[in-house]
Amino acid sequence: MPKGYWVSVYPTIDDPERLDVYNKLAGLAVAAAGGRVLASIGSRVDAHEAGIAERVVLIEFDSFEQAVAARASAAYQEALAELPDGFERDFRIIEGLD
Repeated sequence: MPKGYWVSVYPTIDDPERLDVYNKLAGLAVAAAGGRVLASIGSRVDAHEAGIAERVVLIEFDSFEQAVAARASAAYQEALAELPDGFERDFRIIEGLD
């Protein structure tokens, strides 16, 4: 069964400290849903074309369905409520190839 992935790209982060509560709650929600963080805060980025050299987060789940369910979970919804007003990110859930 193909794995599922969360891919988040943050175009700009003006005040990283404002994300502390979200990061803590999101980490707990991801772990509870069986997600594994493959790349995150502090990872190096070599951006090309329209890419932005800012934070990229990559999280792996055992299946696409598990990744979708984790995003819809009450625990992750609680984390999302803590994102600062005006915060921007490009978030996608994708299915792996195998």
